[in-house]
Parts: sequence; structure tokens; C-alpha cells
Amino acid sequence: MKWNVPVRVRLTALYFLVLAASFVGFFWISDLGFQRSIETTVNNASLGNLQSVQRVLAKNLAQGPQRLHEELEELQDLWANGALFEVADNDGHWLFRSPRFLKAYPALPANVATNVLFFTTNLEQMQYRIALQRVATEGTAFEIHAAVPTESFDQALDRFRLIEQEALPVVVVLASLLGYWLSGRSLAPVKRIIATAERIGVQNLSRRLDVPKAHDEMRRLTLTLNAMLERIEASFKRITQFTADASHDLRTPVGIMRSTAEITLRRSRSDEEYREALATILETSVETSELLENLLTLARADAGTAGMEMHPLELGARVRKAQQRARALCSDKLLDVTAVTPPTPVWIKADSIAIDRLLLILLDNAVKYTPTGGRCEIALEQDGGLAKITVRDTGIGIAKKDLEAVFDRFFRADRARSREIRGAGLGLAIARWITEMHGGTIAAESHLGEGSTFRVCLPVPAIV
Repeated sequence: MKWNVPVRVRLTALYFLVLAASFVGFFWISDLGFQRSIETTVNNASLGNLQSVQRVLAKNLAQGPQRLHEELEELQDLWANGALFEVADNDGHWLFRSPRFLKAYPALPANVATNVLFFTTNLEQMQYRIALQRVATEGTAFEIHAAVPTESFDQALDRFRLIEQEALPVVVVLASLLGYWLSGRSLAPVKRIIATAERIGVQNLSRRLDVPKAHDEMRRLTLTLNAMLERIEASFKRITQFTADASHDLRTPVGIMRSTAEITLRRSRSDEEYREALATILETSVETSELLENLLTLARADAGTAGMEMHPLELGARVRKAQQRARALCSDKLLDVTAVTPPTPVWIKADSIAIDRLLLILLDNAVKYTPTGGRCEIALEQDGGLAKITVRDTGIGIAKKDLEAVFDRFFRADRARSREIRGAGLGLAIARWITEMHGGTIAAESHLGEGSTFRVCLPVPAIV
């Protein structure tokens, strides 16, 4: 079973976990720093007391034991913060010892010399931090123990930990609630995008999402979605137009074949009449097959399944082959079809079948729209890293307003839509697709009544 958890809840949960981990880490570091600070403070206090005792010893040792004891008692009375100390001579006899000071700590190691040793112990159920040191004053060795109570510091640390325990859950929960509210505000544009997108359908593809004023990711997302909607709308219009034009162009030949067969079968006819009817049906069926093949080619191109096999190809030979085929197409029109190729081979990497079809489409287009007695020429040249193919004719030409649309599917200029010139307007669309599949470009120039020129540029690889 899959749980459909909203993004807002997931963001809040993630924010809660990150925030909780961050606060736990912060309080742990703070607690550790507090402990280190307390330890440093009490160590410094113990060390300061130890040094005070050492100064009293150095000052009063020569005045005798009684005077030394009185000075040490006076020093003890001055320490009102509960600090304690005791002093022993080298033989272990106590020269002075605070009443509450019990020897509940390990003996000072013999190799400590003048280094200070710190440790913590309990004296009459109170915790103290003790500093131990052996000192030598005027040739006499002493062992000094100075203790500082840590109860107040421990209580402060306990209060800090209590605050941690009470504040951490409250702070994390309140911050998570704030994060939940902020995530809701941040995701509000997404909800508006979803609501608008749900209302966009086939009937209103022209509708667009409202672009936020803030220049952030939401604005980029909205602009991207609007651009996608524009592409979908354009594709939908092309598909709708494609379907309408295909239906129209298929309806005509199918209607011709059906009406021819129906009229022929209404009564008995001569063999010659039957042959004429069958010839009409055969010619129309060939045109219909070509139309269907072109439609399938473009459909495979749109689906990305019309793969091409790229191999080294000498373009000059293909141009001359296309010229011979064009001559056969215009045998009844007495057109002058010529080919101009360079003396040196022009090698490209291409699909031979697709290139042959590209050249034949351009020449067939030139032959189709050139009147009897006209001239068509296909020329090839290499210009640096480009192979340039130019197809010129002296045909009827294309109006300037129609020139940019000649490569669109099912487009035919008004002058070309005549009964004498048949076609579905798919040839040049296929030519453009083949050219683009080879990494090239195709363009057209034309003047009404003077003819048209189509130019194809294909890349020539450095090493074929």
C-alpha cells in the first residue's frame, strides 16, 4: 500500500528532523562547553588557592610552626566561598588541615615533582575540585591540597540541562509549525498552477498560467509550463490540420476510384472503355499509395522510429542519378534537365536511400511546376565543410507570402492547386525532415513567373 503524503507534510517532517538534530547538536555542544568552562574555572580557582598557601608558607616558615599555623588559619578564615586546604610536611605530618578536609583522594605520585594534579572527590557529602602539588620552600618539602566546592557550578549545569530538556521540544514544535505555515505559503503558487492546469483542455489550449512577479523558481516553472503549453497547442493544431488535409487528399482519389467503378458497372461497355476505367483506377491508386507512403514516412519521423543508416556517400554520383530519373519523369514535357557536379568527389556521411529521395523530391517538384520547354538544373559544389545542392527551375514560381510555408505539410500554393498538377503537398516537408536528419539546412527562393531555387547544405565531415 502506497501512502500519498502531501509535499507540504513531507517538507515539514524533514524540517522537523533537521531542526531537532540541529538543536540536539547545539545543546550537546553547549553542554560540553559549559562543562569545560566549569572545569577550567574551578581548576583555576584551586590553583590560585594553592599558590596563596604556597606564598604564606614561603613568608612565615622562618617564624616557627606556631606563627605558620596562625597565618594558615587566618588564610582559611579569609576564604568565605567554602574553599579548603591542608598542608603536610615531607614526613606526612599535618601542619594545617581544614576541619572538613578528609583525605579521601589518592596519594600524590612520587614522580609528580612540582606538577599540579587535579581530581574531584566528596568531602562530607559535598563535591570538591582538589589541586595537589609538592613544593619546596627554603629547602623544606611540603604537600599542599587546595579544594574548591563545585556545588554551585553543578547546580548551574543542572539548571541549564533542565532548560534544555524543557525548551528543546517546545522550540522544535513551534519552529515546525512555523515551517508548516511557511511551506504552505511557498507551495501556494504550485496549487494555483495545478488548479489552472486542471482547467486547461482541448477546448482552451490557448489559456496560459499566471506568471508570478517574483523572479524565483516558481516563475521559471510557470514560464516553462507556458512554453510547453504553446508547443502542445502548436502540435495539436498541426495534428488537427494534418488530419483534415489528409482526409481531404485521401477522399478525392478514393472518390475518383469509386465513381469510376460505379459508372463503368452501370451498363455493359466495350473492352476499350473497361481498359480506360481500369487505367484511371490504377493511376489514382498509385497516387494514393504514394500519398499513404508519405504519410507513413512523416508519422515515423514524428514518432522518432524512422532510423537512418549513415555511411560514406559520394554525392556527385547521386546527383547525376537523380538527373537521369528526372529526365524520365518529364519525357512528355520536353524539359531541359541538366546536372553540374565538381570534378572532384564530394563525400558526405548519409543514408543513401534518404539522399536519393531528397534529390528526387526537389527535381520532381521542379519538373512538376515547370511548363513545357522550360529548364531545370541541379548543381553540386563543395564550399569548405559544406556540400551545397542547388535545384533551379524556370517554372511558375511561388508567391512571397507563401514562400515561408512551402515546407509545411499539405501546403500547396494557390497557383499549384490545379487539376493539371496533382500532389498532396508532403514532398517538401519530407525533404526538410531528411535534410535536418543529416544535420543540414534547406531554403527556398522564388519569383512568380520566373522560377524557384531550392538550396540544401549538408555537412562534409573531415574524415569520412
